[in-house]
Amino acid sequence: MKTIAPLLTVILLSLLAYYGTNSLGLQLLFGVILPYLALALFVGGFFFRILDWMQSPVPFRITTTTGQARSLKWIKQERFESPSGFWSATGRVLLEVLLFRSLFRNTKAEISQGPNLVYGSSKWLWLGGLVFHWSMLIIVLRHYRFFLAPIPGFLVILDAADGFLQITLPALYLTDLLFIAALTYLVARRWFDAKISYISLANDFFPLFLLLGIGLSGIWMRYFGKIDVAHVKLLMQSLISFQPAVPGPIGGIFYVHLFLVSVLAAYFPFSKLMHMGGIFLSPTRNLANNNREVRHINPWNQPVKIRTYAEYEDEFREKMEKAELPLERST
Repeated sequence: MKTIAPLLTVILLSLLAYYGTNSLGLQLLFGVILPYLALALFVGGFFFRILDWMQSPVPFRITTTTGQARSLKWIKQERFESPSGFWSATGRVLLEVLLFRSLFRNTKAEISQGPNLVYGSSKWLWLGGLVFHWSMLIIVLRHYRFFLAPIPGFLVILDAADGFLQITLPALYLTDLLFIAALTYLVARRWFDAKISYISLANDFFPLFLLLGIGLSGIWMRYFGKIDVAHVKLLMQSLISFQPAVPGPIGGIFYVHLFLVSVLAAYFPFSKLMHMGGIFLSPTRNLANNNREVRHINPWNQPVKIRTYAEYEDEFREKMEKAELPLERST
């Protein structure tokens, strides 16, 4: 049920947008009103979550350290495993964001005959995640040509590099194939791996199916269906100029694509997808491991009155003498 319900939800959302625009004439709703609402939810929710996390106090350094910290000069420090300054901590965050460094070092443990506990490399999740995220980034950048006029030169170069295969008309984009392949792997991993499936929830499958729906509807529009690209660009430019207007007939599959993107944008700030912003605020990653060099004081601790042992001895001297306890000084 935790896989079927999200899948059926994405299918129903797609049908709602398709028949709502093709049969009921709700192009204004699905092409203007809902995208604006989704954008407002995305921007407002994203910044609210970020501001909320930024206000969370982190009095102590809780960095994840898996290597040698800075110590004596003749002991080599692992700068990214145990960063001691701002730039090494920044480098570790960038390696995590751009290359998924921690996933690359992912290992699996299995019990073999004996019984023996055997450790091995597990790189498929790293590869699938890396391909998915980088493909999605390139696809999003390519879509900027619908919003900008004239199209910047770097987008023209990116578009040509992505479609260099030239084996179909229109040209086949490599990232389209990689995006769907990576998403299929991520879904199959959660579906068929018994251990992963056991801990997975419906809200783990829903964004994956939603992204698959967005990708497949986009591929259908480009390679199989018929839409008016000129009207699409007019609609997008009217939206970003805040002069919304539905220019003319585009095609139901386009509104399916746009509606699923709107649902993803509205859902984004309230889901696990917010790791996109949260990774930069993770204290286990972005803090330097300098606990031995700097004393970190808890900022919300109440001031404590300190009493020396001499003062303690003066207060309880008589009782200590009666109990024949040793005194540091006599009266």
